[in-house]
Amino acid sequence: MNRILKIIGIVIAGALIGLVVPLTGCSEPESEMSESQIVTVQLGDLTIDITAAGNLALSRTEDLAFEMAGTVEEVMVEEGDSVKEGQLLAKLDTSEWDKELTNLEMALVQADINLRNAELALEQAEEPYSDEDIDSAEAAVDSAEASLEYAEWQLDEAEDLGDEELIRRYQSEVIKAEASLASAEAKLEEMEDAPDSDDVRVAELQLELAEARFENAEEALAEAFESSPEIIAPFDGFITAVNVEGGDEVLKGTVAVIIADPDEFEADILVSEMDIPQIELGDTALVVVDALDITVPAEVIHISPTATIQSGVVNYTVRVKLQSLETVIQEQQAARQEAMQNIEEGELPERLKQAIEAGQITQEQAEEMMKQMRQAQAEQQAALANIQLREGLTVTVSLVVEEATDVLLVPNGAINTRGQQAYVQVPLDDGSIEQRVVTTGISDWQYTEVIDGLSEGEEVVVPEGTAAATSTTQQRGGPGGNMIMMPATGRPR
Repeated sequence: MNRILKIIGIVIAGALIGLVVPLTGCSEPESEMSESQIVTVQLGDLTIDITAAGNLALSRTEDLAFEMAGTVEEVMVEEGDSVKEGQLLAKLDTSEWDKELTNLEMALVQADINLRNAELALEQAEEPYSDEDIDSAEAAVDSAEASLEYAEWQLDEAEDLGDEELIRRYQSEVIKAEASLASAEAKLEEMEDAPDSDDVRVAELQLELAEARFENAEEALAEAFESSPEIIAPFDGFITAVNVEGGDEVLKGTVAVIIADPDEFEADILVSEMDIPQIELGDTALVVVDALDITVPAEVIHISPTATIQSGVVNYTVRVKLQSLETVIQEQQAARQEAMQNIEEGELPERLKQAIEAGQITQEQAEEMMKQMRQAQAEQQAALANIQLREGLTVTVSLVVEEATDVLLVPNGAINTRGQQAYVQVPLDDGSIEQRVVTTGISDWQYTEVIDGLSEGEEVVVPEGTAAATSTTQQRGGPGGNMIMMPATGRPR
């Protein structure tokens, strides 16, 4: 907003300066003087920039792809169509999508069943026998011991009787009882021991696999629900390409439509190896669109880390992003309204006040001038609203690398040097000329900043044969005001 206010102020001052030039006693811009000229030292702004040519490119584009595979049912747009955010652009056959959802739901159910079975298998591997199983095994051991004792008693009785047949019979019974006891004890010992580590590890691996398959099935179903068979415009824009048509079989990720924002542009320029150290991200730039005769504020958004070398010339690509015309127009309109409100409240520009006080114009003439200016600005505003930037337009980009605001400025022709020392010629009241030493700052093709040695309102001599430009603004555009104003570098106010 500050830059726009500054621009508007400079535009107003520039329109007025042309009418009150006698106040400064200076000639028209860049006129060749036939004799030395006296120029008044004034406050002004000075801008140093680096200029290069490029072409406009769309800054915001997006590839819109299908989120699933399927058959294209319909494409609702064509290349070049303007679309609104949320507008349906293309869609797939939803019957295939419904089948896919059903398959994914069934896969999730099966994965859940497998997971539960794996959990049960692990529990069984970790605790293969319950307390009831162990109690039963202990009871089996007790029963086997009792059977063995009874068989041994019967054998003792048979031996006491001396009955060989009974002895053989009960010997066989004792052997059977001993075998049964050994088997029952072995079973009980197996139950009381820790579970088999190999069986547990196998069950754990099977459970991990079942969990992974369940998670995959769950994610696949969630992704399917989140996915859409439709392509929707993510922002207001226009279609730059349509890559599919109805009936096409497409894969997930197939780019169907490309959309671009018609209000966001950028431009690449080449900056020499000598100038690139002066450029930083975020630097201010001014972009002149040659075919439309407008200048738009911009910002440096990218500086290439690698060089482009052609025929031994080293350059670096610098990208600037243009401010949208809509924003520029809104800011300019607000700035103009503020400036006009000040004027309506009696705050005339300083140069008009000076002209009235000097008797060069009347109050009525000043008010008429402001009326004409308001009319011209209204026409300019209407013209700007109809301007449309286009990809490929040739532009001239000026990168602002140094600025000085509210500093003393003198024409370059007034500065003389001896060795490392700068000085100017100051006319005195008695008609003599003083050679005064000054300290200078930055300078452009027209003006030099004076840091020390001069004061505002003093006069300096511009020697014969040099240029003493005194214009306060530079504008681009033809009659009718179809332009966005920009401050020229090195202009006193």
